[in-house]
Amino acid sequence: MKPAWDSLAADYEGNPGIAIVDVDCTKDESKDLCSKYGVRGYPTIKYFTGATDALGDKYEGGRDLAALKKFVDENLGPSCGPGLEELCSEEQLVMLKEAQGLSEEDLKAAIAEKQAEMEGFEEHFKAEVEKLQASYQQLMDDKDAKVAAASPSLRMYTAVASGPADDAGKDEL
Repeated sequence: MKPAWDSLAADYEGNPGIAIVDVDCTKDESKDLCSKYGVRGYPTIKYFTGATDALGDKYEGGRDLAALKKFVDENLGPSCGPGLEELCSEEQLVMLKEAQGLSEEDLKAAIAEKQAEMEGFEEHFKAEVEKLQASYQQLMDDKDAKVAAASPSLRMYTAVASGPADDAGKDEL
């Protein structure tokens, strides 16, 4: 991943609208910064635009140079927003005009509502994953118990199927 990241940084070096940087969260001098931005696993890629959370959004795409470059080209740099309406799709223009028509108070409330909605999605996802994990564990426990219960008879059936033991020519110890 590091070579792809370094190549990506070199490709966008000198671009005033895009900065590709890396922080080593394993170093003491970076730990506070990493904690502030919610970095817990390595490598974590975060990106920042005018539309992301102030603490950045986590990048979940591919880790090779082509995938990283495609993401940067499609998502970073100038994008639809106030003063850049020419970059907006018709659907984005409708949302932009709606947002621009809100009072500052209503805009803050709408942002808080959408953030709460996103948090709700995350909470629902985590709860469902916990249910799946509990179900998986129960299935594993049930399978293990059934295998343990069936093993003695399987061993006996296998022994009988093998035929009588041939004791001829064997000395006991």
